[in-house]
Amino acid sequence: MLDLFAGCGGLTRGFVDQGSFQSVGAVELDRAAAATYAANFDPTGRHTYAGDIAGYTEVPPVDLVIGGPPCQGFSALGKRDPADVRNQLWREFVRIVRESRARMFVFENVDRFAKTPEFQLLRAAAGEGGELADFQTQVFRLNAADFGAPQKRIRTIIVGSRIGPVAEPLPTHAKVPGEARARWVSLREAFLEGPVVLEPAVREEWLPESSIDFQGDAVPGAFKLRDLHITRNHDLTSLIRYAHIQPGQSRFQLPEELQYACWRRHTKGAGDVLGRLQWDQPAVTIRTEFFKPEKGRFLHPQWENGGEQINRALTHAEAAVVQGFDERHLWCGTKAEIARQIGNAVPPPLARAVAFSVAGRLKGAR
Repeated sequence: MLDLFAGCGGLTRGFVDQGSFQSVGAVELDRAAAATYAANFDPTGRHTYAGDIAGYTEVPPVDLVIGGPPCQGFSALGKRDPADVRNQLWREFVRIVRESRARMFVFENVDRFAKTPEFQLLRAAAGEGGELADFQTQVFRLNAADFGAPQKRIRTIIVGSRIGPVAEPLPTHAKVPGEARARWVSLREAFLEGPVVLEPAVREEWLPESSIDFQGDAVPGAFKLRDLHITRNHDLTSLIRYAHIQPGQSRFQLPEELQYACWRRHTKGAGDVLGRLQWDQPAVTIRTEFFKPEKGRFLHPQWENGGEQINRALTHAEAAVVQGFDERHLWCGTKAEIARQIGNAVPPPLARAVAFSVAGRLKGAR
């Protein structure tokens, strides 16, 4: 397979873990993210292209192309500008699918992508007379929590196939469990009972002093998951604010004297801002600035009841676990670069579920 807009390799991690796929190429513009990808799936760095996808011309023949173009142009958090250059990157995806002679492709993006003109153009490319006319496309709206990630994160998955349709990925978890599904994985299970147990109390603010060579450049890393269990030094006023927020609450529960002036003027909307997570629920969607409680519902779930009050945002390690990464995955870059990689990643448990469906079709076509 070939991974486009590969980021830190969340999609590839899920597909490789499924057991049927091998990465023979990856394209990623961000050098730190490309270094992370290479550290995990391409130790020599020979098949990781760190640059603009428009310059990627030596396309290998593959069975499958996977990828998720940058979503900021489509995201509800962005300006949703139709002219945003990032909204046109799907055309490069189409080009490489054709040049690779792939039998299938998997295109991942935010939930909102299915409502954009670009989505209709992509579907049209697979229609009569289109560049991908020999592909049949299927669209799935999938929630990572339904596949074992401790996070409610909905994504649009488009599967294109020249060899017949795939089965819809089968959820393994549900908000209300049933005979065939377990309950959604909670933060308590993910942080305290899962394969990666992370102690709530942390003091370190900096990553270890370490770097690797990536295609001639020194890049910070490669860091293990527990190296990322670091926090920020919050000022006293912030700590006082955080101490007022109980699990499930947000900025609306702050006394007036602790609210920012802009919050006093805007009493509706942004209900997740300065929000505290809950132990017995999955997290909300992890974003690239999860380490700033003022940006969303990212306060650690531990409050006074049942233990020490933890007044900080999620650490990088906790955010990675929420995405579904484990201790095998290595990380490269600065704190900010790694946070961006984590926030933009496809949850590996979701990717693995899609991989099962795709592998079933590819094996059946041999």
